[in-house]
Amino acid sequence: MKISTKGRYGLTIMIELAKNHGKGPLSLKSIAAKHELSEHYLEQLISPLRNAGLVKSIRGAYGGYVLGDEPTKITAGDVILVLEGPISPVEVLEDEEPAKRELWIRIRDAVKEVLDGTTLEDLASHSDGNDAYMFYI
Repeated sequence: MKISTKGRYGLTIMIELAKNHGKGPLSLKSIAAKHELSEHYLEQLISPLRNAGLVKSIRGAYGGYVLGDEPTKITAGDVILVLEGPISPVEVLEDEEPAKRELWIRIRDAVKEVLDGTTLEDLASHSDGNDAYMFYI
């Protein structure tokens, strides 16, 4: 199971919006420049995030994007689900040996627990400091 650039860059957008929460809209151009990413690619990612209500667009000369909710209420799992779909290490087959099927389910559930238990606030508060955010699976 790999999280693609869609999920990784989508989280980058959302973390930047969380850091800027309450300070006004942020442009994709500024996020792209800061992280040396393609603005065009970020534009493709913002649409599903907006459709899911995770971000709102603000029009005008000083427009851009803001979070659709508080950074404490949006999880990494919310973002990954919108951009990547449901997390699964393998296709769980009903005819697979029960022990292996149980292993795949436990792995899926552990990853889901970490993603759903990590808010944008968590990620934003640890992304600039020297403290690495610790993930336990």
